[in-house]
Amino acid sequence: MTTTLRPAGPLQQTADGTRTRPYEVCVNSRPVGTVELGTSPVFGPSVGQIRDLCIAEPDRRRGRGTVAALAAEEVLRAWRCARVDVTLPADATAARRLAEALGYAERGRSMVKPLPEEPPALPDAGIRPMTDAEFADFVPTAVEGYASDLAARGVPEEQARSRSEESHRELLPDGLATEGAGLFTAADARGRAIGWLWTGRRDLPGEGRTGYVWSIEVAERARGRGVGRSLMRVAEQAVHADGARRIGLHVFSDNVPARRLYESLGYEVTQLHCHKPLV
Repeated sequence: MTTTLRPAGPLQQTADGTRTRPYEVCVNSRPVGTVELGTSPVFGPSVGQIRDLCIAEPDRRRGRGTVAALAAEEVLRAWRCARVDVTLPADATAARRLAEALGYAERGRSMVKPLPEEPPALPDAGIRPMTDAEFADFVPTAVEGYASDLAARGVPEEQARSRSEESHRELLPDGLATEGAGLFTAADARGRAIGWLWTGRRDLPGEGRTGYVWSIEVAERARGRGVGRSLMRVAEQAVHADGARRIGLHVFSDNVPARRLYESLGYEVTQLHCHKPLV
């Protein structure tokens, strides 16, 4: 039997080159599942995405998903993608095993924590709302940091900076006064900034609108002193005050100290973000 992908709709392409197209997974022309392919709106047209691969229950455990994934990779190669990304629910054991067998490596994790009805107590740790002067210093640093993350994951440097600048403009249109945004500074006993926190709102798959930790950073000289834990408590209090009862974040898989911190605070993994080079 031959498993193939058959287009189920027209190819959609935006002005920036992003593509999407739905397909049927067929066995000898008989539909047995669906999949959507696209290119990344963040990393650009050189990074493909396999989205929503689903095989009907009667045809599972027969290798249909494996062949469909390989066929999807061939389509993305034809689109001149150099890498393919997949996002997997953390509890999708079969999908995780398939991704591992096909050579996908975990890049990052989405984590979510439910918040209690009563707001978390604020720590006494020298954390205060960010001042105008601190915000003026924070934004260029945040833009540079996100641009560096994008560049490290294959986005051309100029494009990475442009995307980072655009993202920060969209998320903080009114600076410190942006509705729903919380920006905080942690200071040491001498008043010097040693940590920064940015919270806001975000729509997450399966979660709807939640509170979100967009950025948290602790100066290297202050790490290992509980500053990050205190900032996370402030983040929970800030999004609770904004009306959220769940808070989410993203962490890179190789950032083991951050992962351990979030796990110790009760955050649970909801999604795994994996990638694979297309050679």
